[in-house]
Amino acid sequence: MRRFRLYGAIAGGVAAAAFAIVALAAPHPRFADRSPGAVQVDVELVIAVDVSYSMDPEEQALQREGYIQALTSREFLTALREGANGKIAIIYFEWAGANDQKIVMPWRLIDGPEAADAVAAEIARAPYRRASRTSISGALKFAKPLFDNSGYRGLRRVIDVSGDGANNSGDLVALTRDDVLSAGITINGLPIMLNRPNFGSVDINELDIYYEDCVTGGAGSFVIPIRDRSEFVKATRTKLVLEIASREPEARIIPASADKPRISCTIGEKMWQDRWGGGMDFR
Repeated sequence: MRRFRLYGAIAGGVAAAAFAIVALAAPHPRFADRSPGAVQVDVELVIAVDVSYSMDPEEQALQREGYIQALTSREFLTALREGANGKIAIIYFEWAGANDQKIVMPWRLIDGPEAADAVAAEIARAPYRRASRTSISGALKFAKPLFDNSGYRGLRRVIDVSGDGANNSGDLVALTRDDVLSAGITINGLPIMLNRPNFGSVDINELDIYYEDCVTGGAGSFVIPIRDRSEFVKATRTKLVLEIASREPEARIIPASADKPRISCTIGEKMWQDRWGGGMDFR
């Protein structure tokens, strides 16, 4: 398994990086929904969005606005049109603690500008909420079976995780990640790195490395960190285009370590224990 970190995509523009990943896609895709009526699409995409209390209201609004604008952007619609089927299926849910996941928008088909506008509007209408703890493993466990009866048959299946902290609740994230990857599903990451760690917080400096080594994986997986509020829309647009792109110019990615994690995959749990005491919550 090889995982990749994306460099220069945001600064260099979406178009330059939009099609770098596709050559790495699995040559023999595995389909989850085998029902006769399943609609063939290029990608089945699960968007998993962090709504833990560490995400302040402005960050939440920027995160959602990033997806809304990305789904209706020219770059996204161009990549959609140039796919083998010219359509994708998408579902959007929010997550926080180990047992706190809520579907904001069920599976929807995007096959052109009108459908993209409708999906963006549906996401925009949803009320905001926040909840306690950060369980990336809980989000991945929740996302995995969503493909089974989606009604769509994708050439690729992707879980797109965005969040601003390390796993501190629920099952161990690396083990959960590996279970998801074993089903032929790719996990991409959008780590939000706006908060500087300080005494009493559970933020970490190297959240991008944590996502690379402990969260993401699968064919053509990548991580795009956000380090400034102004990057939300462009980073999200870049990520969505990469996830549905069907061309392959010169790659602008650099292989990241895939063997030994450069950061502890239980750092979030350990920081939570140090801050609040009590036993390690590895449920």
